[in-house]
Amino acid sequence: MLPWRRLLRPLAVLALTAATLVVPTGAAQAASAPSSGWNNWSCKPSAAHPRPVVLVHGTFGNSVDNWLGLAPYLVHRGYCVYSLDYGQLPGVPFFNGLGPIDKSAGQLDVFVDKVLAATGSAKTDIIGHSQGGMMPRYYLKFLGGAAKVNALVGLAPDNHGTTLLGLTQLLPYFPGAEDLISSTTPGLADQIAGSAFQNKLNEGGDTVPGVKYTVIATKYDEVVTPYRSGFLDGPNVKNVVLQDLCVLDLSEHVAIGLTDRIAWHEALNALDPAHAERTTCASVFD
Repeated sequence: MLPWRRLLRPLAVLALTAATLVVPTGAAQAASAPSSGWNNWSCKPSAAHPRPVVLVHGTFGNSVDNWLGLAPYLVHRGYCVYSLDYGQLPGVPFFNGLGPIDKSAGQLDVFVDKVLAATGSAKTDIIGHSQGGMMPRYYLKFLGGAAKVNALVGLAPDNHGTTLLGLTQLLPYFPGAEDLISSTTPGLADQIAGSAFQNKLNEGGDTVPGVKYTVIATKYDEVVTPYRSGFLDGPNVKNVVLQDLCVLDLSEHVAIGLTDRIAWHEALNALDPAHAERTTCASVFD
């Protein structure tokens, strides 16, 4: 192979990465807060997009920063979009998603009711990143959310917990470590593979009837490990590996939610499958 041809793939990777980062940055700068279009409580869903979209942030995230890219992306396409803060700990500002996940699901329950009341809609769609893609399943399964949700889209969700590259398996060798995590940051403890919360969440099946599920994972995920542990099993489930859509996509756990327009395009398809368009590397420019 000629030397210049060996350069084509790395150059393509660099170009795609730059496009992925640069394009949404402009949107984020133009829309640096919910007042720029999302969490607009006077928004009324259109006939084309009849359901509001609720965005659920990940661990250590919040309702603004996690969605500076995706929220304007959806608003620009005609959706009524809302985001909430959940899982707050006393005395810990800004960083959320740390409280007990069953309690966080209760906060989502209240928020969804508020969104449905404001928009006059019968159901909503949910897009969540990381814990935000997994936690809503508790709401669907145990808090009556299935009657109020059409679709759940998870961006790198830890649906079956995580080993954090095997680090969680070392906890038993450090006396008191597990109890410390459980008492100070229960939301983290609940996400460990094999935790009591994970066992309850997944016992009897991953899904509930009537809800469509989409999981978008990245093989470069360094937080949800192994990355395929985010996949769901059941009817009305679509599991997608981001690199199967675009082999050049280098997004890891954080980037898939914050900047990746390829992942967002696939999420958009899940919201409106009747008008879905094939997701490719070129989707970064859509």
